[in-house]
Amino acid sequence: MRATRLVTADAAGIAEAARRLRDGGLVALPTETVYGLACDATDPRAVASLYAAKGRPSFNPLIAHVPDLSAARRVGMFPPAAETLAGRFWPGPLTLVVPAREEATSELARAGLASVAIRVPAHPVARAVLAAAGRPIAAPSANRSGHVSPTTAAHVQADLDGRIDLILDAGPCTVGVESTILDCTGAAPVLLRPGGLTREAIEAVLGAPLAAFVAVSPDKEAAPLAPGMLASHYAPSVPVRLNARTVNAGEALLTFAGARPPGSAAAAGVRDLSPSGDLVEAAAHLFAFLRELDHAGAEGIAVVPLPRHGLGEAIADRLRRAAAPRSADRSPDLTFRH
Repeated sequence: MRATRLVTADAAGIAEAARRLRDGGLVALPTETVYGLACDATDPRAVASLYAAKGRPSFNPLIAHVPDLSAARRVGMFPPAAETLAGRFWPGPLTLVVPAREEATSELARAGLASVAIRVPAHPVARAVLAAAGRPIAAPSANRSGHVSPTTAAHVQADLDGRIDLILDAGPCTVGVESTILDCTGAAPVLLRPGGLTREAIEAVLGAPLAAFVAVSPDKEAAPLAPGMLASHYAPSVPVRLNARTVNAGEALLTFAGARPPGSAAAAGVRDLSPSGDLVEAAAHLFAFLRELDHAGAEGIAVVPLPRHGLGEAIADRLRRAAAPRSADRSPDLTFRH
């Protein structure tokens, strides 16, 4: 269990928070909406640790928080409508989904997508931490999964004490609901999630009504947690076979904890998510290894049985989505973690 420090959001506290983020730690920090659980969005192991701290995780795309529009442009590519909205409403409770500069954030933080969600928070403490950290910071709400989003440091401490490194206390949040999310990757912005910025304010700037995203979720076992969840998520170009006890001719192998089922020696490629059986390491490697095996020239990817506890549940969920039958609708899964 981690020793969680509760510190005041003064200059020393801000400097400590930034240092811990650069070192791969987990820090709860205030924004104007809710307290966020922050980590380095460029570090897949830090992102995996964040999912583990929240409990019962699902690898949905995380919002990258940056201190200003200039930093945002280094993370994503801004179409004209996104530039207009950012110029008018940032800093503030608005998240914009734009095409990603894929080298700027980890695949795990983006959940394997070619888009990235970006926000410039208005809270002065959050902006000071972001500027000092010098990199995009993922920051879903700082609570255990399924619990009410926290608006004070005490709420965070009640939920996450012993699971994270630092809580930066700057008093209560002013907005108290999560950011509004707009998808700006298409011809016109689409409302993915209502939040702290009103539809009316956005429409007044755009000069046109906002369309709302309609969720497509044929998977009856996993009801959408927010607009945009699809059954098929990041999917390689070749078939993915789960719970494989053997490796067939022409297949590549995605394995875990050193497992080498019959046929492994002839596999088109082998990647071990974690030779030591560490689920945090496995989560950090998941998307990158799937992509590498997809490019190995194999006819398919065999995946060994994986643990289902802790982060294993989320790994299994994403592998199930990768193995899902292809449909005509290959639009991205845009279910966001605040």
